[in-house]
Amino acid sequence: MTYRSESFDPDRHDVEHFRCGEASLDDWLREQASPAAVRRTARTWVWTDTRGAVVGFYALSAHKVSREQVPSRIGRGGPVEIPAVLIGRLALAESLRGQGLGPVLLADALSRVLEATRTVAARLVVVEALHEQAAVFYERLGFTRLPGTLRLVQKLADVEAALQP
Repeated sequence: MTYRSESFDPDRHDVEHFRCGEASLDDWLREQASPAAVRRTARTWVWTDTRGAVVGFYALSAHKVSREQVPSRIGRGGPVEIPAVLIGRLALAESLRGQGLGPVLLADALSRVLEATRTVAARLVVVEALHEQAAVFYERLGFTRLPGTLRLVQKLADVEAALQP
């Protein structure tokens, strides 16, 4: 099946029945995605299937990370406050679990981040993992965990190299 990535529009995208298995993510999509867009604190992108049903989503925000918080190989040469893009939420419908689509959804988000950074500069992409299992998912895909946290980072130069065809 093919999935389409679209900017979330509450008038077009019915998210009432979206379930990813994490109530906090389901609730955020239903209750906060639209207000976050109005407040300009996050932009949400949804994956829809051929019927138009929402089967995944992610939210992107401008962010910054203190250089002293990241390993030197990541922060070296950067300013004291490193500009970044935050993938604040990323979720796939329960019905799609186990099909290898999590990394594909993340790649879609990272492609969107790279597209945005052609207009507004950023050096890092940051994720806030919901729990240990999610942190391991991101680590397997090249993110580096900040010590003692569920926050992970990756240099956008590395993301760009990884996504090159």
